[in-house]
Amino acid sequence: MEVVVASSSVDAGIGSWDLATGAELLRYKSCASPPHGLVCVGQRFLASSQLRDPSASSGSVLFWSWSKPQVEVKSFPAEPIKPLAANCEGTYIVGGGLSGDIYLWEVASGRQLRKWHAHYRAVTCLVFSDDDSLLISGSEDGSVRVWSLFMMFDDIRQQEASHLYEHNFSEHTLRVTDIVTGYGGCNAIIVSASEDRTCKVWSLSKGKLLRSIVFPSIIDAITLDPGEHVFYAGSRDGKIYIAAINAESTSKSSYGLHIIRSLSNHSKAVTCLVYCANGNLLISGSEDGIVRLWDAKTHNIVRMFKHAKGPVNNILIVRQELCFNSRPISQASSRRRGSLLPPALEKYSNPMDEDADVKAIFDLHSTCWKSVNSSYLSSHVIDNQIKELQQQGSSAAAEMEMKRLKLDFSRSMQTVQQWKKMYENLHQFCVNELLDDDQVRIFNGNST
Repeated sequence: MEVVVASSSVDAGIGSWDLATGAELLRYKSCASPPHGLVCVGQRFLASSQLRDPSASSGSVLFWSWSKPQVEVKSFPAEPIKPLAANCEGTYIVGGGLSGDIYLWEVASGRQLRKWHAHYRAVTCLVFSDDDSLLISGSEDGSVRVWSLFMMFDDIRQQEASHLYEHNFSEHTLRVTDIVTGYGGCNAIIVSASEDRTCKVWSLSKGKLLRSIVFPSIIDAITLDPGEHVFYAGSRDGKIYIAAINAESTSKSSYGLHIIRSLSNHSKAVTCLVYCANGNLLISGSEDGIVRLWDAKTHNIVRMFKHAKGPVNNILIVRQELCFNSRPISQASSRRRGSLLPPALEKYSNPMDEDADVKAIFDLHSTCWKSVNSSYLSSHVIDNQIKELQQQGSSAAAEMEMKRLKLDFSRSMQTVQQWKKMYENLHQFCVNELLDDDQVRIFNGNST
């Protein structure tokens, strides 16, 4: 089941709806998230930064499990956090601070693995590349910067480098409002939006600007279509503009040349957009408090969801099968199993944890979030849930059994990949050592 999740900047909670039927699901309480402050971590739980008072010197990050409306885990970082991002497998959470610093936490342990000064002013948006090797950040200072996560954990490279970022795109003249990345990792394109009324298309492989498109109004939200032929831009005039990425210009002026058409139904500013490839749906949220589902081919509205109150500023599409399909489990049963959520995020890094960096670098090579020691959603937990559902005569037991088998298979494949990577690293190390020894012998022979 695919679920639409939406939050607001006022304390209106988090709404969730079945994408296919439109049925409203559980509403999660006590959430007032900033733009880009809501994230689904590895499809397992929701996390949101909180900034109830914009002038406050501290903030919080809250976790909700899928099955309970109440906040279950509260974290209090060293400074207010606005945007949040998580890698695909949910092993890391990244947050952008008002100071311009970026924080990176390990989800399973809550450890703060890295913190670095990324921008001169507050970080406004964060997004991972599709292969999770790069982190792209935008800021109130108008810059878009690209960070290699391998670089962030390589102290030797950091000392040798003149700067930490891979690319620094500084062509925007005002605050960056949104960033979206295409497919291809370091070869992908990214699109950024700004309060300067432009959206800019960048090449990560070439490190340069490919196209700048001027819009009639400020763009606060963008999303790419799966084919990366066009992107959708939600503006403050209530319209959603469709802009071509590859169309050729016919004049020196770029105003409106690449804008194909616009969709208009929101009564107030469009604040967030997401594209659902399953069904070719464009989903938009607005300050009018309505979430609209558009047919991307016909541009007709398919369905509308009304948030509880206040403007909608974040939308997610989550594929969630276990928790929404299964019946709520009793509190006593929940206590026996224990919480499926990870611990709170650390406020500061622990310099005494010498193994943190080594483990983090090893995990960056991983394509799966599971590990025998650190996984908090284990086969053991799923086995217990299956037994309970079987005792209740629930049909969800078979689905969870399939989920467990997929989990075991994923772990097996992960182990194979880890050993393969370790073998490749060891082989390369041995080759380098042999070459170095040969060079030393040749040098000593020539000197004698």
